[in-house]
Amino acid sequence: MKAPELGIKIGVFEHGRRNSMADLGVKVGHATLIEGEDVRTGVTVLLPPVKNPYKERLFSATFVMNGFSKPIGFVQVDELGYIETPIALTNTLSVYTVASAVVKHMIEMNPDLKSVSPVVMECNDSYLNNIRKMAVEEEHYFEAVKNASLDFEEGAVGAGTGMSAFEFKGGIGSSSRVVEIGGEKYTVASLVLANFGKREDLTIAGVPVGLRLKDYPGRGTVGRGSISMVVATDAPLTARQLRRLAKRAIIGLARTGGYAYHGSGDVVLAFSTAQTVPLDKEPHLISFLPDNALSRLFKATAEATEEAIINALLQAKTVEGNGHVRYALPVEEVLKMLRS
Repeated sequence: MKAPELGIKIGVFEHGRRNSMADLGVKVGHATLIEGEDVRTGVTVLLPPVKNPYKERLFSATFVMNGFSKPIGFVQVDELGYIETPIALTNTLSVYTVASAVVKHMIEMNPDLKSVSPVVMECNDSYLNNIRKMAVEEEHYFEAVKNASLDFEEGAVGAGTGMSAFEFKGGIGSSSRVVEIGGEKYTVASLVLANFGKREDLTIAGVPVGLRLKDYPGRGTVGRGSISMVVATDAPLTARQLRRLAKRAIIGLARTGGYAYHGSGDVVLAFSTAQTVPLDKEPHLISFLPDNALSRLFKATAEATEEAIINALLQAKTVEGNGHVRYALPVEEVLKMLRS
């Protein structure tokens, strides 16, 4: 169960009906690889709510808190201010395979395509997964696309299969928030691939539960890891404003106990579903909120990202692999701490 179902209140804004990326019409699909004793990895794909991402490009921006990371496609997003493919998540050594699959996917949809910038984000799952086997194949990306749905799993699934967070089992988590600005309601949602953090740093709803669980079994690779964060909104924002939004995801990360240690790649991609980027050469008008109306969206981004990380922990199951074990967060113990 997610935080709200367990009585854990994070922030002040209400979440959307599904409390996930699905509240924005974004479909999420997974391909999970569990093979033998040492393959624990996979692919997760986010499909924006458009028919053809290459022809219906969405305003987008990135923010890098700590660049110990290997995302693909960020340079063009920063330069042009839009995404033109689905967004894929996987392990560090598989970003190139998955990027190739994304390109082929777009070629299939667009016979006239001659250039495209795939967006692939990653974390290193080598504690539970023999990453050198490079078990992810292009077919797994297409499997994730086929499985994409508004009702999707979180936790140790897809790209999150082998990930760790605060030396517990981590993985995929998502959450959303609804805010009102000028009489209109807007949604902000966050999806994270959580694979970072020292045990004693873990904070849930302001309570330092990690300190009390520092001797819980399963510690290892203290402080190393990364987190890839995707933020989406239906508020009309420019690429410049979306970069400002992306920065606020880091506040949510910090509230859980994330400190962007040296070996942690902490990166954010933000996009808006409100309008598409014109492809022709004619002048066009776009809509965007005034900057002085963005504060609620900033706060909602921080809240959604904070809860998304906690939701990844709450829903992940214990996983053994590659000679190691990552235990699921002991939820009942955590709830007792929060109640006290």
